[in-house]
Amino acid sequence: MDSPTSNPDEQGTAPDGKSSLSAEFLATLSHGPGVYQMLGKKQVLYVGKARDLRKRLSQYAHFAGPVHSKTAVMLSHVQRVETILTTTEKEALILEASLIKQHRPRYNVILRDDKNYPLIKVTTRDPWPRVVVTRKRLRDGNRYFGPYSSGTAMRITLQMLYAQFPLRRCKVMRERTRPCLNFQMGRCLAPCAGKVNAEEYQRMVHDVLLILEGKVGEVVKELTTKMAQAAHNLAFEKAALFRDQIKGLTRTIEHQAIVAEHHLDQDVFGLHRQDASVGVALLFVRGGMITGAQSFFLADPLGEDDSLLAQTILLYYSSERQPPRELLLPFGIEDQHLIEERLTELREGPVTLLAPQRGKRMQLMQMAEANAAQIFSEQAKKEQSWETLATTLQGKLRLANRPETIECLDISNLLGKQAVGSLVCFVQGEKAAKLYRHYRIKLQDTPDDYAMMREVLERRMAKGVEADNLPDLLLLDGGKGQLQVAVDVLAQFNLLHQVDLVAIAKEKAEEGEKLFRPGRKNPILLPAHSPVLLYLMRIRDEAHRFGITFHRRLRGKEQLHSQLDAIEGIGPKRKQQLLQTLGSYKRVTEAGVEELAAVPGIGAELARQIYRQLHGEEHGTQ
Repeated sequence: MDSPTSNPDEQGTAPDGKSSLSAEFLATLSHGPGVYQMLGKKQVLYVGKARDLRKRLSQYAHFAGPVHSKTAVMLSHVQRVETILTTTEKEALILEASLIKQHRPRYNVILRDDKNYPLIKVTTRDPWPRVVVTRKRLRDGNRYFGPYSSGTAMRITLQMLYAQFPLRRCKVMRERTRPCLNFQMGRCLAPCAGKVNAEEYQRMVHDVLLILEGKVGEVVKELTTKMAQAAHNLAFEKAALFRDQIKGLTRTIEHQAIVAEHHLDQDVFGLHRQDASVGVALLFVRGGMITGAQSFFLADPLGEDDSLLAQTILLYYSSERQPPRELLLPFGIEDQHLIEERLTELREGPVTLLAPQRGKRMQLMQMAEANAAQIFSEQAKKEQSWETLATTLQGKLRLANRPETIECLDISNLLGKQAVGSLVCFVQGEKAAKLYRHYRIKLQDTPDDYAMMREVLERRMAKGVEADNLPDLLLLDGGKGQLQVAVDVLAQFNLLHQVDLVAIAKEKAEEGEKLFRPGRKNPILLPAHSPVLLYLMRIRDEAHRFGITFHRRLRGKEQLHSQLDAIEGIGPKRKQQLLQTLGSYKRVTEAGVEELAAVPGIGAELARQIYRQLHGEEHGTQ
């Protein structure tokens, strides 16, 4: 894409809530394609694209819809508009998706559940392929299957494959004189020790690929023929092996839902609107079988249904989450031909967008739309559950504010070293992982938990006041001492009436959890089965997990850094080469001499020095 041209301009807001995009500003705009950003005081409110920027923004300037409509409300908060010119409409489409992912504007489609589901990868480019789990689909020539939204379903598939087709499991294959324990247990064919020839191994890989493609029947037919032939040749052990494989695969077929006669890979989108909210459901069809589903709830998006679905598709797919061969949609969408071009680039192969009207594809569409409608009943149950819990929590703890947003702080350190503060956030009863934060303690080298907590709280409150994103309730892992520190910090920022405080502590095992509140001498004691107590314990435990995980990573990283730095002949470049080649600090410590020597720039002698240093050995090698 050519370098885009930015054309920002400061705009005010009119008292009637309409945008005051001036005629002078509109006159400076190009009639060409580009992207526009509506900005408020501190954040981007909305990102849009247009094939004609001046015409599109003129529509906002002359907007005459209801005062309380979503567009009017958004325009009432706009303080300035920035435009970026692009060469083509497709460039504008790609840039729009990129900016939405970067800024997550309030009035755009935001995919809350945008995690990558796991895939099964067969490393077909290896001489001796293996089956592994990954979350990234790379353009590396290997075969990928999935995604699997159900971890249980994926594990069942893997267990069956591992049991019936014992391909190698080790990450790095080295020649061995004796096979490892996996061979003795019947879990590997031991190509490393020459226990299987390449032709037989590749036949097994071929069968695995057929199964993952959904062609289990072909494999069963082939294995039945082999079993009969082995029995005819009196090779009864071999025949028994084929028999067991057939039984395992037959059980697999019984649990597979065949939804199409073809073996295409498809993603099926369903959309359901209820008042201002929209539910989008996505079914994954791989090889004619449904392998999983995903759903998104859009509380109050800006735009028509075709535009919302187009945005969802553009935000969902990426180079790491590539689209399948075919997308089924409930209706045609905005800029469909441009989106097809974009998806074709991501897949590096043709992608077709269809809005079926009959047949099996239409049945899949109806199934996806039913799933989209189901989102609203699930959302209603979730909201009702949270309403009850929030009301109970506010009443039991006598909170001044309704606890819609709860943050919990945990301090982790080892004798004052590598001290970190970990802050987790829950919004309306659910984890808000994107709002989790780690704080490296700057001022303390001694084990003073109170001073460390004070530092982190001061930094968090200062940032919260500046960005206007303070929690309703701050939960502290500790007792009266930690609570008093928090009271002092909130008083310092004049926030005692804006942020509620609760400390949770287990002082004696037999007494259970105690809850402390400012201005109250005695702790609040709730029954062990109380939903309020269980919810607060869940948040506290999540903060503890988040902090300990990060702290362990810091300790391991520092330890390995010091060990590598202490080895003669290892400078920054060789250390970087080790980490890039082997992939992580852990793998460097696990590597043998041969693996270390294979790293560019290391060599056999230096590899032996590294191994001895890392493993505390004075003599010899592994």
